[in-house]
Amino acid sequence: MRSHSLRSRLILIILTPLLLIALIAGIWQFRTTTLRAESIFDRGLLSAALAISRDIAVSYGDALSRPTRRILSDTSGGEIFYHVYAPDGVFVTGYATPPVQPTTTSKNQAEPFYYDARYRGESVRVLRFQDGTTVSGISGIFNITVWQNADVRSSFVREVVTRSFTVIGLLVASVAIVVWFGVAIGLRPLLDLERAIARRTPTDLEPIRRPVPIEARKLVETLNVLLDRVSRRISSKDEFISNAAHQLRNPVAGILALAEAVHNAPSPEAATKRSAELVEAARETSSLTNQLLSFERASGTDVDRSGMEIDLRNLLRQITKRFGTQVAPKQVKLSLTLSGEDVAIKGDEIMLQEAILNLLTNAVVHGGPAMSTIAISLVKEDENAIILLKDDGVGIPREKLFEAISRFGQVSGGPGSGLGLPIAARVMKNHGGTLRLLDTSGGTAVLLELPVIDRAAFPDGRRRRE
Repeated sequence: MRSHSLRSRLILIILTPLLLIALIAGIWQFRTTTLRAESIFDRGLLSAALAISRDIAVSYGDALSRPTRRILSDTSGGEIFYHVYAPDGVFVTGYATPPVQPTTTSKNQAEPFYYDARYRGESVRVLRFQDGTTVSGISGIFNITVWQNADVRSSFVREVVTRSFTVIGLLVASVAIVVWFGVAIGLRPLLDLERAIARRTPTDLEPIRRPVPIEARKLVETLNVLLDRVSRRISSKDEFISNAAHQLRNPVAGILALAEAVHNAPSPEAATKRSAELVEAARETSSLTNQLLSFERASGTDVDRSGMEIDLRNLLRQITKRFGTQVAPKQVKLSLTLSGEDVAIKGDEIMLQEAILNLLTNAVVHGGPAMSTIAISLVKEDENAIILLKDDGVGIPREKLFEAISRFGQVSGGPGSGLGLPIAARVMKNHGGTLRLLDTSGGTAVLLELPVIDRAAFPDGRRRRE
């Protein structure tokens, strides 16, 4: 698809209507001038006919006065010819043969009659005029015919229209020049912005701080938001690579040592024992890898919060059912208390499910052997959904709440990667919500807060998948 420069588009948008208006004005000027020329020249013919009628009555048809001859010789820029004959058909004065009158018209007309004809091979404009007068004792209706070469009025129209078109053309050309330079000057800030963007490198993602026109300000703001997101995404990738390398170094080294021990085992029994240890180490490393991948996915900022509508009550039922089968051997009881009204949000259902499952797994792993219950509750407060997960385990000391939510942070050591709470916190943040560890006297309480769908935008209360 062929693209055009913004300058060309603006010039076309401005000049196309202007040229159309100029064309309409030119056509209107041509028609107006033509009608005006016809009126002017026809009035000249009528003036000449009236002057001739007066003179033949005064001079008995013998001579025309000097003013009348001036009219005939130079009326509207061209000579006028005439012919007069008496009521009895006798020639009175003028040229011997007038132009032939159209056969479709009446020979006797009281009003002046104009028509176009051919006279001696040329186009002429003719006026036939009847006037009652007395010449040399003969009274009656005298027929006066005057005519003029049609090229005279055509030349007049061409001259006037040419001048008008010249003026219009100069105006359009002047406007085009002004528009060309005006657009060039107006686009200069955008061209400066283009050069500023072109100078950017993958390592230079700082926001653009350059004065731009108001119309382009939103574009620059959007671009700055994109640069910020790209910068944070790159930082997240670098951080992930560093974390993965750091966290996987020791487990991989352990797996390698166990594999060598299996290979060099002195007996089949020792090889079997060490193989079991190798499988367990590989399983823990696989779990750590999955946790790292989950943390990286949760670190993304591209969660579509305008996507699928999620029913939180149904989601928590699914999580409880799924996790209940996993923790049943550990004799941990899960209880679920749901809001009496619909609680719906928009976002990524899989990420939310994984985040809450991580929190439940954390509670089981770090709650201690005496932990027996985990209570999950959901309520709706104003424009937010509140999910509370509370267990009766060993809990987290107040001074270590911040450390518990930090990446790879573990309050009391033990199994786990230290990523369960950070993953959940990132998922909540990506959905416009928050995760908080509450200071309680016993056990651990995690409070999740998520914005619900504004039902004012859906007055009929329907749910939909977009």
